[in-house]
Amino acid sequence: MTFHVSLVGKSDLSGEIYRQIRQAILDGRLQPGECLSPTRELATALAVSRSTVTIAYERLLAEGFAKSRVGAGTFVSREFETGRPATKGKRPLARTIEPRTLWETIPLPEEAFFRPVRFNFRCALPDASLFPHKAWRRAVAGALRECEKTAGVYETPAGNRDLRTAIARHIGISRRVLGSPDDLIVTSGTQQALDIVARVLLEPGDVVAVEDPGYRYARQLFQSVGARVTGVPVDGEGLVVEKLPKRAKAVYVTPSHQFPLGVAMSLTRRRGLLAWAERNNAVIIEDDYDSEFRFGGRPLEPLQTLDAAGRVVYVGSFSKTMLPTLRLGFVVVPPSLQVAVQKAKFVSDWHTPAIAQNAMASFIENGGFSRHIRRMSSAYRERHEILTDTVKRDFSNHLELIPSSTGLHVAAYARTSSVDHIDAIVSRAVDLDVAVQRFTSFSGGRKPPVGVILGYGAIETAQIAEGLRRLRKCFVDEELARRAKGRRSGRQEATTRR
Repeated sequence: MTFHVSLVGKSDLSGEIYRQIRQAILDGRLQPGECLSPTRELATALAVSRSTVTIAYERLLAEGFAKSRVGAGTFVSREFETGRPATKGKRPLARTIEPRTLWETIPLPEEAFFRPVRFNFRCALPDASLFPHKAWRRAVAGALRECEKTAGVYETPAGNRDLRTAIARHIGISRRVLGSPDDLIVTSGTQQALDIVARVLLEPGDVVAVEDPGYRYARQLFQSVGARVTGVPVDGEGLVVEKLPKRAKAVYVTPSHQFPLGVAMSLTRRRGLLAWAERNNAVIIEDDYDSEFRFGGRPLEPLQTLDAAGRVVYVGSFSKTMLPTLRLGFVVVPPSLQVAVQKAKFVSDWHTPAIAQNAMASFIENGGFSRHIRRMSSAYRERHEILTDTVKRDFSNHLELIPSSTGLHVAAYARTSSVDHIDAIVSRAVDLDVAVQRFTSFSGGRKPPVGVILGYGAIETAQIAEGLRRLRKCFVDEELARRAKGRRSGRQEATTRR
């Protein structure tokens, strides 16, 4: 590549070229073995004579910073592969630039979440091996051909019209969500949907209620815009409406498949939540992240469908049905918010990548998405049955399964284990190449229930039995260790009394 050299205001041009290239080599910006620009090319770029550059290169060669190969060019010397200085040649700042203190309290995702394991029971992950790669390649190829006609033209912030039409029709049929393409904005996943909604609705200091335990990255996002986030407890019927703070400007919920407990919000609670929002002039952000997959029971109406007052913002995603790496999601907003949300999307990133949008539109329209959902549902239904049957049978002394017939994970309360015991069990499981998550990872400050979450999206069907066998061993080993500790404590107390 062409290396940037600044000669503005300089008199010793050859010396300046030499010094800047030399410093770049010492800093590591120019890597060992990297080819320097040909003298004629660099001279043209710098508007100097070729001999000026040649003199600089000769000094680099003489001092061992570069090597020349006849017919090939001039290269950074391999001698600089090791022993580089710690500094990068930057001038020290008189005063360090510091971020807002808020960012000290928000951690990056746990590295353990990304660590590959053989038996992966992490929640909210689809099976990438079931992704329809051939069909998707055809859709992308078609999208590339289509984009040739509009190359160099930005997409509207709301998103590709064909995709919005396809999504509106799909969620209208599969989820009974009410909305036209004009009510829908395409986003780069759920997280961006929440971000642009927060930009539109929240002022610094506004109170936002969230489920606790709940989706921690939504909590962090609301905090990042200056909102005061309050956790609200969840029970067997979903969010406890009576515990909502009266001054809340918004409430974020996952009513179809509460994250992470897995319960569905009862119809009574749904109606109560809508009534609360109307009384308090608040908005409900409904995150319907994985309800495409249902394995029993009657589906309940989304809050958005029951809403008669325009209080619900409905968020959906293709991260569970397709792949998280596609970063495709959407938000359905009341008419009063359409323009503002489009503006917020525009100032955020203008629009979601057009090729992915075009491909997704054709994939839905030609029936590929429906076929993919049916295939995934069949696989996940089998895994759901195997996992829940095994937990009920083999973990009856350790776990109480929380009833759930939706999504890609189930959760279970610990019967006797404490939070510390569950932490120890999860650590033991990692040593056996098994990954599970605990409720405490999703707690926002309230005392969390004690238990674990078991996902079945990312683990192959044939591996579930062995993975659960290893996990059960962790529960048994921890129980035995606990009993042994109790016996030792008892003996010590008896000795003390004597």
